[in-house]
Amino acid sequence: MYSVYSFYEFSNLENISQLKKEITDFQAGEDVLGTILISLEGINGTISGPQASLDHFIQSIRTLPNISIPTIKVSADGAHAFKRFKVKIKKEIVTLGKGQLEVHKNTGTLVEPEQWNALIKDPNVILIDIRNDYECKIGQFAGAINPNTRSFRDFPDVVEGDLKLDKNKKVAMYCTGGIRCEKASTYMLKMGFEEVYQLSGGILNYLENTSPEESLWQGECFVFDERVSVDASLSKGKYDMCHACRSPIDEEEKISEFYLKGISCSHCYHLTSDNRKSRFAERQKQFELIKHRRE
Repeated sequence: MYSVYSFYEFSNLENISQLKKEITDFQAGEDVLGTILISLEGINGTISGPQASLDHFIQSIRTLPNISIPTIKVSADGAHAFKRFKVKIKKEIVTLGKGQLEVHKNTGTLVEPEQWNALIKDPNVILIDIRNDYECKIGQFAGAINPNTRSFRDFPDVVEGDLKLDKNKKVAMYCTGGIRCEKASTYMLKMGFEEVYQLSGGILNYLENTSPEESLWQGECFVFDERVSVDASLSKGKYDMCHACRSPIDEEEKISEFYLKGISCSHCYHLTSDNRKSRFAERQKQFELIKHRRE
């Protein structure tokens, strides 16, 4: 049995090239795969493996300066959720494009899953799903605003323009694991919003700690690994992914005349040129050859 660990921490880090080397060295010999992002503002990772390997790996990372990783979201899976391990140095561990916001100093009010239902049932609360449009389509809290963004970087423009939110009203926001809310809430407070609340640990934490009878979540939750989505029990969901546009697709969409594995789906067929489709087709051919050789 394998587990998937998701974690992040906003913290002032230094000498991140050395941190990358040490984290890579910690992984050597461990059955741990996944991706870890590090920057001057902190660390963000999702990894999979046997629990003993994951725990040992996390304990090693916690010995590094200014890294404590106070919270880890855990879900079970039958196999590795990733194909390789990599550590990347980035300007931001989650890209908003508004420079260093010092998230660790000023962020929205955290709301635990046990108090979340009462908050979002308040008619005076504006509820925003700050995830990307393709994530919102397969699951949301009822009544949430979908900002229709293609990437998190689009969120500031939507807040400043299209949404036209009342800065004096309470704003509640949620995302997959909480990291985007941390940065978005810091940005909104900087923009003059008075009361900003965020779901602690995101959707994954809510599903883990809320019974099906009490849950206000509808649908599945998109995740950025080989599982594509998880259901209300945090088990692998029913969605696959179009590897051309990264949209989640179900079995019905695979029947569409526009679906060609690795090349297009009904979401992107009319948005890509014949030249790009040809390149996607060649890439898919190479994937299939590699898979055949491994088998």
